[in-house]
Amino acid sequence: MTNSNIRSESQLLRIPFHSEATDDDREFLVYLPIGYEDDRDRRWPVILFLHGGGERGNGRDELDYAMRHGPLAEAWLYHRDLPFIIIAPQLPVFAMHEQVQLRSGVPKPERLPEGPLSRDLASRPGQPMARAVDLSPAEFGVTAAWGDDGAPGGWHLYGDDLIQILDTVLGAYRTDPDRVYLTGLSYGGYGTWFMAAAYPDRWAAAAPICGDGNSQQVAGISEKQLPMWIFHGGRDIRVKPRWSYDMANALESAGHKSVRLTIHEDLGHDSWTRVYSGWDIYAWFLGYRRS
Repeated sequence: MTNSNIRSESQLLRIPFHSEATDDDREFLVYLPIGYEDDRDRRWPVILFLHGGGERGNGRDELDYAMRHGPLAEAWLYHRDLPFIIIAPQLPVFAMHEQVQLRSGVPKPERLPEGPLSRDLASRPGQPMARAVDLSPAEFGVTAAWGDDGAPGGWHLYGDDLIQILDTVLGAYRTDPDRVYLTGLSYGGYGTWFMAAAYPDRWAAAAPICGDGNSQQVAGISEKQLPMWIFHGGRDIRVKPRWSYDMANALESAGHKSVRLTIHEDLGHDSWTRVYSGWDIYAWFLGYRRS
């Protein structure tokens, strides 16, 4: 006799595809949640997660770095029961070799079958809890100018591939195309802004964390009234907190009626650990369907 209280285990898959941006064969990660195999009629919501610059790589033997942080880390590494199919592609290096070098000696994240990894809390900057002094991109290792679509070598160069990846998952698994959510951190926060602006009709809601966007390109987001929850650390010296205010105000000026902005004043650049390790963002996602 089958115990109806036993749910099928979660799965982490590596899906091959050919990248148009790099013209090579790569893979991306897909997480199938606990219970996915139990109800063949259930359609699952989807999160597309865009990692930060330090997790970029070749999409093959370096792919696991894409789950170092974020919803996939929460579900797979920390064994949380998140009721989403989670897509985690890997951003190519795109000549940003210095970002890859910063993780030298950092092992690829690995799931422990016996239970969750021990969790590192976000470190707090040493300066007082006041809005951080603005620094230029060159002062934290980015020497190229920030473009209209995001950081140099960023996710905006990978947009067509991201749509290809998303459509592959929507077609291959039991997904709900009206509940597709977009989020990312740092470089992925920039990518979230870009993808939300470029494809506002694809998402049910979006949540950029410690990123920035082009305030001149928010008309589509506002026209669709795409739900946006913006996060930032008040003591972030890498990506300026005021840029999130600028984006929120640009959305409101364009007619957006429900912009949500949360500044964690005690945190620096890493505001994502707190956000993704909580429940609020996931509950907020589930409150929206694509209009």
